Amino acid sequence: MLAAPIFGYLGDRYNRKIILGAGIFFWSGVTLGSSFISELYCWIFFLSRGLVGIGTASYSTVAPTIIADLFEEGKRTTMLSIFYIFIPVGSGLGYVLAAGMADVTGDWHWAFRVTPCLGGLALVLLILLVPHRTQRRTAAHRALSISGTIRVAAEKPGVQRTAKTTWCQDVISLAKNWSFVWSSLGLTAMAFVTGALGVWVPLFLYRAQVVQGIVSPCLQESCNSSNSLIFGGITIGTGILGVIAGAEAARRLRKINNKADPLICATSMFISALCLYIALMVAQDNILSTFIFIAFGELFLSVNWAVVTDILLYVVTPRRQSTAIALQILVSHLLGDAGSPYLIGILSNAIQAKNAHSFQWSFWSMQYSFIVCAFVGVFGGGFFLLTSFYIEEDRKEAEQL
Repeated sequence: MLAAPIFGYLGDRYNRKIILGAGIFFWSGVTLGSSFISELYCWIFFLSRGLVGIGTASYSTVAPTIIADLFEEGKRTTMLSIFYIFIPVGSGLGYVLAAGMADVTGDWHWAFRVTPCLGGLALVLLILLVPHRTQRRTAAHRALSISGTIRVAAEKPGVQRTAKTTWCQDVISLAKNWSFVWSSLGLTAMAFVTGALGVWVPLFLYRAQVVQGIVSPCLQESCNSSNSLIFGGITIGTGILGVIAGAEAARRLRKINNKADPLICATSMFISALCLYIALMVAQDNILSTFIFIAFGELFLSVNWAVVTDILLYVVTPRRQSTAIALQILVSHLLGDAGSPYLIGILSNAIQAKNAHSFQWSFWSMQYSFIVCAFVGVFGGGFFLLTSFYIEEDRKEAEQL
């Protein structure tokens, strides 16, 4: 989260392929190293898991801008959707892989020894297949960059010269871009819900099954890995379908409505919030219905991943895109998934502390605290609706610049 603005600054000014490669190598190395840390040095383990975020920040900040440079608007949404499909796929595979490796080897450390192999493959593909410099950006820099300043037809009289902006100037400009501001807050709501679901849903499902008498209670509540496997599978499936559906809906509806993208995001957030609320309410009586409505909730959340980034890429000028994505990452994590699991845990503990210690109240406490996610989802839909009021004007301004 804190590293994202740094990579945003670097991505707008230096070779992005090198930045990506360094990020992949760093997070893969840190992940592998963390698997060999003993319990005596748990603080080093926690630190190493945090350092993974530095590598992730480099990738998630810079990669979408490369896609934007390689593809024109018609294909850009499709390519971004393919890119963002792997956010839920990777998240879901994390649950499946960790649970599977723990069962097969009897040691959870092996989950951290398999994922660096995927990082190594990604690094090789990056070196072999991604252009050293994308054509659109290179051409733009050749035409516009002279001795550290950006100039357009500098030798012609009457043509305004635009100095190369500083990072602070870029941030101030982005803060005045209301489409960027409101869509970033909508993404923050998405991250809040996604983070809370990712941490607490398996435990919530386990407690619901205990209340219904489906499973027997155990001292270690995480002892049943089936919920993690099922939730991981749901996350993968709904992630793929949701991102594809969102990209296709955006492609079709843009032809008839210039505000289609934020309206799609708003609608999907409202429906997702409703589905999650229903899932919470039926959990005590019907676990199958809970799984179904959680799946629909995640499906409509996933609709927005590629669309939100596409909004950013056409309302922000190319020379500020990495910085804009970095700020969006910073805000969405800071106000979203960095704190939402902790908040849900605090609320659940507070509710349980005021009532009798029982399996029923352990379930109810988590159920009531989870309702916060449904309300945040509604707020996210409202933020995307506000985006639709400004998006046409901001897009025209970005195209002119």
